[in-house]
Amino acid sequence: MFKQIFAQMFKFVVIGAFNTAIDFGILNLLMYLTETYGGGGIIPLNVISFSVAVTNSYFWNRFWTFRAKGSASGKEFGQFILVSLVGVAINTSVVFAITTFIPPVGGVGRELWANLAKVAATGLSLVWNFIGYKFIVFRR
Repeated sequence: MFKQIFAQMFKFVVIGAFNTAIDFGILNLLMYLTETYGGGGIIPLNVISFSVAVTNSYFWNRFWTFRAKGSASGKEFGQFILVSLVGVAINTSVVFAITTFIPPVGGVGRELWANLAKVAATGLSLVWNFIGYKFIVFRR
């Protein structure tokens, strides 16, 4: 049992690293294009970047991490979206709170500060998403 969970967690982290790169890449591109690095303007940028990454995550986690059998159902995808929406709420709330209410420390620029906020947000949402995907979406 623990071996299977460890293997799934390893795969989840590998997929997570890839999706994090997608998420960060899109967020940084959008921040650069809009010159938005905090406040309310960062919310839609983060939602877009997180959503693209989480959609990619569904397919990789379904077929590789949790090896779901049969065809994808609307119910399964709906559960995935619900778990992911909680994940995006956690992720975006942390990014917004840090970039808006906590000033950069140690001379860190606003771009790096937004990325450090995203690292913290990613860690918290990663824990939630693994638990939700394993025990709600792909439980079998």
